[in-house]
Amino acid sequence: MTSTSAPATARAARPMRLGVVTIGQTPRTDLTPELEQLLPGVELVERGVLDRLTGAQIAQLAPDAGDHALTTRLADGGSAVIGERVVTDRLPGLVRSLEEEVDAVMLACTGPFPRITHRRPFFVPDRIIAHAVAAAAPAGAPVGIIAPLPEQTDDTVEKFAAVLGEDRPVLVASSSPYTGTAAELRYAARSLAEQGAALLALDCFGYTTAMRAVVAEETGLPVIVARSIAARLAAEALGLAALTS
Repeated sequence: MTSTSAPATARAARPMRLGVVTIGQTPRTDLTPELEQLLPGVELVERGVLDRLTGAQIAQLAPDAGDHALTTRLADGGSAVIGERVVTDRLPGLVRSLEEEVDAVMLACTGPFPRITHRRPFFVPDRIIAHAVAAAAPAGAPVGIIAPLPEQTDDTVEKFAAVLGEDRPVLVASSSPYTGTAAELRYAARSLAEQGAALLALDCFGYTTAMRAVVAEETGLPVIVARSIAARLAAEALGLAALTS
């Protein structure tokens, strides 16, 4: 087990290890190549909340009435919609186990989960992207958020409004990074721009840099992507020598 008080010289003998916890299944081949570019020299250790579960078992984890809906990627490239309660129950144990192997942990989801007790640095994109948007969005201008599912609209407005304040309205459109098309993503982005959004954010770890390029091309607006912001903050906090542009 790696000690939290291990000297820097001991850590330097091996690559920095970052645990990546997805609420779906691993490997996340849609995610890790981009993280590797943003985190040069870091060894990624993946874990998934739904690892080793069958399709039938995952189907039973759909949201109950009153539960928050989350969507995630499966190992076969498909996706699933599951309830937040399932993730909340399983996530703390997964993080504790992973901390035995890594120097820090990143949650590969922007869902608003309860705070988790941790011993290592723990990067939570839910809070990271909300504050990044607040730092970048012009005063008094609407902010546009693209979320995966229409049923996530109210939760998305609540999350960003709590940080942005009353002078910057939160507009939401939906397009899934797993099942949506480029045309649907363009439509969502255009609808937000037409409503007056001054900045757009892609609020799911499934959105890629290619999707960011589509949204930026469609609207000409600044675009923030959850995975990129979280990875760059992790690189800064972990003291990596170089950040990619």
